[in-house]
Formats: sequence, C-alpha cells, structure tokens
Amino acid sequence: MVPEAWRSGLVSSGRVVGVLLLLGALHKASAVIRYEILEEREKGFAVGNVVTDLGLDLGSLSTRRLRVVSGASRRFFEVNRETGEMFVNDRLDREELCGTLPSCTVTLELVVESPLELFSAEVVIQDINDNNPAFPTREMKLEISEAVVPGTRFPLESAHDPDVGSNSLQTYELSRNEYFALRVQTREDSTKYAELVLERALDREREPSLQLVLTALDGGTPARSASLPILIAVLDANDNAPAFNQSLYRARVLEDAPPGTRVVQVRATDLDEGLNGEIVYSFGSHNRAGVRELFSLDLVTGVLTIKGRLDFEDTKLHEIYIQAKDKGANPEGAHCKVLVEVLDVNDNAPEITVTSVYSPVPEDAPLGTVIALLSVTDLDAGENGLVTCEVPPGLPFSLTSSLKNYFTLKTSAALDRETVPEYNLSITARDSGAPSLSALTTLRVQVSDINDNPPQSSQSSYDVYVEENNLPGVPILNLSVWDPDAPQNARLSFFLLEQGAETGLVGRYFTINRDSGVVSSLVPLDYEDQREFELTAHISDGGTPVLTTNISVNIFVTDRNDNAPQVLYPRPGGSSVEMLPRGTAAGHVVTRVVGWDPDAGHNAWLSYSLLGAPNQSLFAVGLHTGQVSTARPVQDTDSPRQTLTVLIMDNGEPSLSTTATLTVSVTEESPEARAEFPSGSAPREQNKNLTFYLLLSLILVSVGFAVTVLGVIIFKVYKWKQSRDLYRAPVSSLYRTPGPSLHADAVRGGLMPPHLYHQVYLTTDSRRSDPLLKKPGAASPLASRQNTLRSCDPVFYRQVLGAESSPPGQQAPPNTDWRFSQAQRPGTSGSQNGDETGTWPNNQFDTEMLQAMILASASEAADGSSTLGGGAGTMGLSARYGPQFTLQHVPDYRQNVYIPGSNATLTNAAGKRDGKAPAGGNGNKKKSGKKEKK
Repeated sequence: MVPEAWRSGLVSSGRVVGVLLLLGALHKASAVIRYEILEEREKGFAVGNVVTDLGLDLGSLSTRRLRVVSGASRRFFEVNRETGEMFVNDRLDREELCGTLPSCTVTLELVVESPLELFSAEVVIQDINDNNPAFPTREMKLEISEAVVPGTRFPLESAHDPDVGSNSLQTYELSRNEYFALRVQTREDSTKYAELVLERALDREREPSLQLVLTALDGGTPARSASLPILIAVLDANDNAPAFNQSLYRARVLEDAPPGTRVVQVRATDLDEGLNGEIVYSFGSHNRAGVRELFSLDLVTGVLTIKGRLDFEDTKLHEIYIQAKDKGANPEGAHCKVLVEVLDVNDNAPEITVTSVYSPVPEDAPLGTVIALLSVTDLDAGENGLVTCEVPPGLPFSLTSSLKNYFTLKTSAALDRETVPEYNLSITARDSGAPSLSALTTLRVQVSDINDNPPQSSQSSYDVYVEENNLPGVPILNLSVWDPDAPQNARLSFFLLEQGAETGLVGRYFTINRDSGVVSSLVPLDYEDQREFELTAHISDGGTPVLTTNISVNIFVTDRNDNAPQVLYPRPGGSSVEMLPRGTAAGHVVTRVVGWDPDAGHNAWLSYSLLGAPNQSLFAVGLHTGQVSTARPVQDTDSPRQTLTVLIMDNGEPSLSTTATLTVSVTEESPEARAEFPSGSAPREQNKNLTFYLLLSLILVSVGFAVTVLGVIIFKVYKWKQSRDLYRAPVSSLYRTPGPSLHADAVRGGLMPPHLYHQVYLTTDSRRSDPLLKKPGAASPLASRQNTLRSCDPVFYRQVLGAESSPPGQQAPPNTDWRFSQAQRPGTSGSQNGDETGTWPNNQFDTEMLQAMILASASEAADGSSTLGGGAGTMGLSARYGPQFTLQHVPDYRQNVYIPGSNATLTNAAGKRDGKAPAGGNGNKKKSGKKEKK
C-alpha cells in the first residue's frame, strides 16, 4: 500500500517501505507504516493518509478517536480525523533530533478505539541544506618559518556543518595567491579537512605576512558557504611540526563511569629537538560546547579522562578535536579527532503515562471493558528498556499488553457501586535491567451508578392515629424511605394516592411534602365526619427507568369531647306547653327530655338533672332516661304554670352540657280537652290574614298609580302630535270645506314678528281651508282687532258676503294699492294678457299662493330664521317671483284675515263667493269660483 503523500510527490523518496507486523493485541492486527519527510516542513504539512494506508474506515474515524502517541516530550505529528491525513504539528529539526547520525527516524504509535487498535509508524526525517558551514573562530593566524620548503602542508581550521549526506561540508576553496595552494583531504569518517600547501618558498624580508581567505562549501543546492580569514606571519627556524600517529581515535565508555576514568591517549611526535621538539596537547577550538565540562586532557601525556557525568540518553557519541604543538619559537600544530561512544547502563526507571482513561465506569459494564490505556517508556536501551506492568491481585481489573511498552487496563469481574464506589489502582511498571528499576502510579477509577435499586422502607405500611381538631399543617407522619443508589438516582419524590372508591381525600384533607415525605393534614379532622382514611404513599426515584415503591398509610381519627349535647325534645326555640291536671298522683310521667351527643364512646354518655323549677319537690328527672315525672301529687296550692330547666351533661373530659326548658301548665281539665284547641292557633291565623290583606292593598295602589301616570303621558303625547299636524298639512288640503270658525290672535300666538301684526280667524278645521287677507288697516294689533269688520275693503266684503252687502259703519273707497301694471305682476299673473290697470292679485290662485307664502314667512320670522331663500325685506318672495320683486311691490296687508266658512261671523259666505265679481276695480272682473292650476 503506497501512502497518498508519496503518490502526490510530497515525500522525496517517492516510495514507501511497509512492514506489516502481526501482533495479538485486542484480537486485532497492527501494521507498521513508514514515511519519509524533509526536515523543517511547515506546520500542517501532510505526511501521509494513515487511514488509507492502514485500511481504516474514514466515516468512523471521529468516533474511534484516532490519535498519535509518541515517547517524545513534544508532539511532532497529529492526525486530522476528518481526512485521515497525518500532518506536521511541530518544528522538525533533524540536527536537533538526531545530531550527526546519518539516519534520523521518529517512531510513532497510532491508537484507535472502539475497538482498541494500535499501529506503529516510522517517519524518516531527511536532511535539507538548512545550515551554513561554520568555522570555530572568526580568523586563523599562522606562523610559518621562512625556512619551510615548498610542498610543506599546513593544516587549517576545519569548518563544521550540522547537515549530513550531500548537504554536509564537501570542499574548501582558497583565495588566489602566489605562495600557497589548497589541498582538501578526507578522513576515515568521510569528513573533509583542508591543508595549506606551500608551493613557493617564503621570504620574510619580502613579505613578512600574508592574508588569505579560506571558504568552506557544502553540497546543497544552492550551496552554502563560510569564510575564514587567514593571517600568515612568516617566521624563522623550527621547521618541523608535530605529527599524530593517527588522525582518528575511537573509544568506548560506560555512561556511569566516574570522573577521572581514562578514555584514550593520543600521541604526537616532533622531529625537532629541544623546545622545538617538546609537544603540548590541547583541545581544538572548534569542539562543541560542553566537551571541556565532560572531558579533561593531560597537556603533556595526551591522556583524555572523564571530568563530568556522561548520559547515554542525552548524547550517545562525543566528537573531540585535539591539537598538538611544540615549544619552539615558532610552534607548528597538528590536529586529530577522538570519537567517544557512550555505553548504556540501567540507570533510568520506567515512566508510566496514562494516555486514555474511561472513568467513571458504569457498574453494569460488561467484562473486558477497556478502562485505561497506559504507555510505559524507559530511556534505557536493549534489555534495560523492556518493561512489564502489573496491578494488585484481588481487584476486578487486569492488564494486557497490546504493543511494546503499551498496556490496556480492562475489567475482569462485575462492578457494584453500592459495594465499592471507587478504586485507587496502584500500577507498577518494572524493567528487565540488572538491577531492575520500577515505577508506581495510582489511577483513580470511579464506578458510576445505574438505577438498579428501588426505594426501600423499613416497613410496608403505617398506621397513624390522629386526634380530631388537630392543627392544619402540623406533620402527622414522616415516611422513612431511602435509596442505596447515587444521589441523582436516589432523589426520591413522594406522592399520595387514594385507595378504595372514595376520592378527593388527598387534595382536601392531606398533603405530602414531595421531597421529604412528611404527611400533613390540610384541615382539622373531624371524628364525627370521617373516622378512617386509607391512603397509599407512592415513592419514585430520579433514575431512568424510574423505580417505584408503594406504602400503605392508614390514618385513624380518634374522638375528643368537642360537641356539647343537643336537645331533640322539646325543640329548642319552640313553645311547648305540657298539661298537667291537678290531683295527678306521684310518679306520673309528664314528658321526656330527649338529648343527643355527636361524640362517640363515653363522651356521648348523657345524664339528665333538674337544674331549675319553681317548686323543686314537685318534679323529678330520670338520670339516664330524661323522663320528667311528678315527685308528689299535684296540689291545689301549686302554681298553675311551672317552667322547668333540665341540664343535659355528657361524660367527656372536660364535660360539656346544655339545658332544655319546658313549660308545664297545671289545669283543671283533662289533657284531652286541650287537644281540641291548640295553644296560640287563633292569633297566629289572624296574623296571617292581616299580612295577606296588607300586601294585596299595596299591590293595588301601585298598579293604579302606574296606570294613571301612563294615561297622562299618552294624553300629552296625543295633544303634542295634534298641534304638530296643524303646520304639516299638505297643499292639496287648502281647498277642503272649512269647519266652524275660531278666532285667534296671531300676535299672541307668536306666529309673526312685531312689524307684521295680523289678526287671524281660524276654524277648528282651518288648516284645510283657504286663508284670506283683508285690506290693511290699523298699524297695531289692538287697532286691527277693534276694526276687524269696519275697515275691510267693500269689494272684498261683497265678494265674500254677497253683492248687496256692505261693511258695517261707513264704507271706505276702493284701495288703489291693489293695482299693478302687467310688468309688475309677479308669478303666473304677470305672464297673462290682461288689463294693465287691473288689480293684483288678478286671480284666485295668485291670491291664495300669496296668502300662504305670507303666513309661512311670518311664521318663520317669528322663529328667527327664514327658509324661503329671500333676502331681508322680501319675505322670501324674490326667490318665488324674481329678484325685482320686493315688499315695495306688495300692498300693506297688516290687517285682519277672514277665513271663509266661519259660521260665527259670516253666514252664507260659501254660497255667495261662487260666480260673484267685485264691485270696483276699473272693470277688471275675475271669476272668484274658478280654480287655477298650480
């Protein structure tokens, strides 16, 4: 299976080396996959699709909680659960992880759950050219004697490049000069170093010093470099330099070697004699930091010893550079390298890491449930790093190993939270070294509760006795119920249920605290009302599913003496008289007092005694029967009316009592005669008849008053409607036969304003007749009323009464104001051909119309408003006959008006008006009986 990252070209090698390892952990097969990746990849860079490479289901990846586990302190890789890609999570520096080792591999473990599976993965970190070569010093100084012959070699400072492979240091270059050439040499460990070769003899007098530049180049693309200035001082003498017998030394040492342990001894020789041949050893300038703290070098003998504490887990290989110089005036140096390999010892105890914990564990978890996943690491190597784990015996847990140094904690027996709610497991990890080292860690495993226990009670039923008249709200019972489950499942809820056919007891009489189970009464209980209550306490817990328990609760009400005796006979408030004839012998039972007590038991036992009587010796009362009897014969001297008071007392504590009063009448007749005439019957009947008559009288008076008021209202409404009809008569009713006449004063009636005073004669049926205006007369109402007949126009008078008649008194000349020219005649008269000097109105229709309009205008003027549409001084006539017609064209009609048909003043007026012409008027004759059309 080729990882997706390799197929996409993100891994430089282009192929994957897959090794499938069959492991018997959790009954699953685990595979080892291998990836290659360049160092310094950015965070989030995809290494490969582990889901595809391992054949996992991407859809269930999130629920199975795929994650990467490594023994390193930093998490360099993570897995995206949505895509299955393993990506870079932290900076990858190959030099930091593996130093100068040629191969750098990071081992990872992939863990998935449900079911638990573990896979191994290896990521090979490939080097990139990310480090420049570096010289240990900023500049190098050489002292070369001028006696040195051409061909002499001078070792130069070596540059150090942390990269490996082709990216490491590859070659050196020297700046152009005429004396020296550069020779690049390769050591046994394939490292490069440069030597300066003298090609031309030096001449100190010509050039006492030289300046060269040495450049170190690596093999990366592009290549990185470093430069080292070389200052050469030309000296004399000492023409032989020391030389090591070998350029590379190797040594091995245990990591627990104490300080002072000898590691290796280097040897150099110098052919010179004297001081020029004495050699001094020292550490090279380009050693790593910390070498001088860990190792010590003898300057004379060249013996390398341990100075500090070595640690295999920190550095497995130390690279030490040593130089040798003679003591001559112009010393020359030689260089060699010492490789010290540190050997491992069992000095590290195992470390236990709990990577996953499933806690709390349900108490009904099946056997084999995974509780925790443990990762055990040991920094030691080989057998020293092999670790085993164990748990104390006798616990329901076991440890199994799935992969190397990985253990799974499982349940091996059933759990019970009510027995052991929590386990503190001591897990011991022990390696295989000699001596063996161990580590101990404590894992806390909590057992979660399930609702497997119903509520429990010490008894299945309760009998409660409550005395009646108890205080409401006072607890009468506290149910003792508990649940061994956890607090959530053990949270109890109490309810009261009713038993039997009787309902409504809970909400009316009793209540229970839902949380505490305290039963209280809502009302005072009454023994006389109900003596026993049967209830059921229903207790449910808060678990799922809900478990319940029912407890029977029987409440018995006990009696107390809270009711006084009651008198049944004689009836309280009644007037009962017992008749006792004189001469009755002793022992005669007069009557019996009957009492009753609602209480029960001895509280209802009644006793009777005579409390008061006018004569105590005459009567006796039975103690338990209540019979009132004569204690001696009734004598003539005894009072004729005896009032007895009988005390009725119960047997309670404290005792309650009541009294009964009865009247005994001592009579001469026998008791049978009294039965014919009951006492008080006649007065009671008389009172009933009197009440009936009083109610009947009150009802009749009320009805009569209501009828009278209603009749008055109807009469008033009728009269008001009659007066309104007088002014609402239709126009067609003007020609009806007038009825009896009625004289009315128009001014006093309020029909006209003061400047239009008229006196009108009206009949009882005048609203249906034709009102006629007489000749203007008096200027005031008083004068108009006094000259009603004397001042009328003779022509008009004869027209109404006949040709032979004359007005009473002296006859006045004709009124010339009635005459108008044809152009001045308004209305329909002005449009007819006639005599220009004729009178106006020139026909009966115009006269009647003018009379009606004058009356209507006068009536509206009296009300303060005119509806005829005319302006001031026109009486509304300009709207009817044109704007040129005003009151200046109308004669003054402020005079009396005669209504034809009046029998009181004008007899025969109706018979004479037909066919009669007026006596005067310039011969303008009109037929008075002719009707004009409207």
